[in-house]
Parts: sequence; C-alpha cells; structure tokens
Amino acid sequence: MYEDFFADRMASLRMKRSVSAREMSLTIGQNESYINRIENRQTFPSMQAFFYICEYFQITPKDFFDSENPNPAKINDIVNILYTLDDDQLDIIFNVANGLSHRKREHIR
Repeated sequence: MYEDFFADRMASLRMKRSVSAREMSLTIGQNESYINRIENRQTFPSMQAFFYICEYFQITPKDFFDSENPNPAKINDIVNILYTLDDDQLDIIFNVANGLSHRKREHIR
C-alpha cells in the first residue's frame, strides 16, 4: 500500500518537473535505473535516499506525503514570497486568490 502511494507520488512529482527517471536517478547520486525501480515497485528508498528525493523536488517530507497538494514546490515558492510582502500587498493577494477560488468552484458546478 505505502509502496504504491510512494511510487505514484514520486512519478507524479517527477512528471511535473518534466524530468526523466534516469536523469533524476543520476542527479541524486544513484545508478541510472534507481528511480525507475522505485516507480515500478521493485525497491524502496532508504531514509537517506528519501531525503535526497525530497531535496531534489525542493519539498519537505510532509509535502511529499500530502496527496492533497499536487504541486508542493510551487506552493512553497509562493508561501516564501508571501513572507516578504507587507499587509496591503497580502490583502491584495488574498482577494485575488479568494476570487480565483470562487470562480473555480462556480465553474465546477
């Protein structure tokens, strides 16, 4: 069960970055088939390798397991930007986000 979630989540995050399994494997210091073997449920990463995977995606382990968040790296980038804004700017961003959220909900109906 956890292997399926892990493999599917990693594949999803990797595809969002438009990177091959081979390229990601080599970037995190593993052999070229490492990520492919995880995504095909043939192996499971060590804790250290999992941290390298999270670092590669620029997310926290919590973000990795948050399946409700389809794009954790982008959300983290936005949050980091929000920390730099003053109250007036935050109000503007809040109103824009709130408006977009309402439009999305109306569109779904």
